[in-house]
Amino acid sequence: MPSDFHQLMNTAPLTGLVAATFTPFTPENTVNFDLIPRLTDHLANNGVAGLYICGSTGEAPSLSIDERIAVTEAYLRANDNRMRAVVHIGHTCLEDACRLGSHAASAGADAISAISPYYFKPPDVASLVGFLKVAAASAPELPFYYYHIPALTGVAINPVDFLRQAGEEIPNLRGIKFTDSDLSLLNACQEVADGRFDVLFGRDEMLLAGLASGVLGAVGSTYNLAPALYGKILRAFAAGNLPEARDLQRKSVRMIRALIENGGEAAIKYPLHRFGLDCGPRRLPMKQLNPAEKQRIDTLLDAMEFDSWAIER
Repeated sequence: MPSDFHQLMNTAPLTGLVAATFTPFTPENTVNFDLIPRLTDHLANNGVAGLYICGSTGEAPSLSIDERIAVTEAYLRANDNRMRAVVHIGHTCLEDACRLGSHAASAGADAISAISPYYFKPPDVASLVGFLKVAAASAPELPFYYYHIPALTGVAINPVDFLRQAGEEIPNLRGIKFTDSDLSLLNACQEVADGRFDVLFGRDEMLLAGLASGVLGAVGSTYNLAPALYGKILRAFAAGNLPEARDLQRKSVRMIRALIENGGEAAIKYPLHRFGLDCGPRRLPMKQLNPAEKQRIDTLLDAMEFDSWAIER
């Protein structure tokens, strides 16, 4: 192990709510950089502990490398070290992933993360480790988190096997962003190497289940929409008030179902317009919300009194 390994492993784990940040677009589908400072303030003022920049929620695969660099810089500048910032550098091209990693380090990120390549998929654990070892080495001084999201990458390599092998080969591996609903697999990841790795949970609608499994940090899209609600879930669980935590989690599920059933992924940014933070459309090939879907979402959110509990007042 390198001489700085223990220092790296002793950095505080990512805890609390980490918002997977949106990339806001104008109606013309260019990046709306003017909105990023206000989005960042919105998160900081509502108790969010961290940012996960240019991930799936940020539509990284639909951004050019130059756009990803510019969006990263905009969020880091607006954040001004208020929240810990993880920059997603994953790419199907290893050279581009390394470029993004080097940039994240020089721009002041606190950590980096990457998904598996998802077009030419790694056939086994060794191939995945080999790819991410080079990507992680582009910012060797930063903690690195593997982003496990098989529903989008189509890569179902067992994350437990990855952690076991990568832990021996990637010096700055700090943990895994686990976006999967298999809690038994989550628990197994937590036990690798006697709990050496951070396991960040990525299922907003199952946050309480993740907390019950022992996760300390969670990364999610809807933490942008209702950070106050999720903060209350964390506090209720910490206080041992499970009935309250369950009721709050059910509000989250109702909110998420309202979006999934009326536009799916295309709807994820839409509710922020209610707080004066219109993030614009999703980029093609994502579907676009039509007026009827928008109206239906607003009607459902009104019925559940969304505005009264989503953010701090």
